[in-house]
Amino acid sequence: MKLSGKVAAITGAARGIGKACAKRFLDDGVKVVISDVDADGLEATAAELGRPDALRTIVGNVAKRADVDQLVAAAVKEFGRLDIMVNNAGVARNRDILEITEEEFDEIIGINLKGAFFGVQAAARQMIAQGSGGVIINMSSVNALLAIPALATYAMSKGGMKQLTSVAAVALAPHNIRVVAVGPGTILTDMVASSIYTSEDARKTVMSRTPAGRGGEPSEVASVVAFLASDDASYITGQTIYPDGGRLILNYTVPVKEK
Repeated sequence: MKLSGKVAAITGAARGIGKACAKRFLDDGVKVVISDVDADGLEATAAELGRPDALRTIVGNVAKRADVDQLVAAAVKEFGRLDIMVNNAGVARNRDILEITEEEFDEIIGINLKGAFFGVQAAARQMIAQGSGGVIINMSSVNALLAIPALATYAMSKGGMKQLTSVAAVALAPHNIRVVAVGPGTILTDMVASSIYTSEDARKTVMSRTPAGRGGEPSEVASVVAFLASDDASYITGQTIYPDGGRLILNYTVPVKEK
């Protein structure tokens, strides 16, 4: 129970990776506040996880600074402090790059990148006020490095996340705050089902580039998050760890036309 007694806040935790992180933290003795725009999903997750002694919920949109500030304030109000911030909320849209609208661009960047930036700011201010440091974990993706045209806005947001993690790690190191990121490959979540596994052919294409031969489980990402949040990772900051089933060691493929 290396994290026992800590307090964590997690965005986008009504389902998928965020939900898995909440469960793992609770199992490890952490008090947790989870946030999401989906009030019904948040309530269902809280009921499923149980632990009313250690789990609180707050509805919020990470693209709004006030909502992120309220999440951090809720953690402090309910449990007295904040030690771990997981900026997990994210969305993806499978779209041709020439068809992306201004509204779609703003939505993805607003949630995935601006929301994480607000989370870094809000968490860091509280951790600095406490004077005891902390850990901020950003949920990135292999798409921070891979160029998959159908996920252009998602890839751009995660590329920005990589630099957000790097510059925040340098800026906050004097305050004993570590900033790290996790970049999953294809994890079996609702978002993957709706934006990546859009057909059996699409699934096979993803698997052809995944040496592990399967999609990852949200709990496998949560295990990496728990490690990075612990003192076992005390000398890791500014880095992105990629639980991707070997995805990044293979090159992306493009159609080849016969001459």
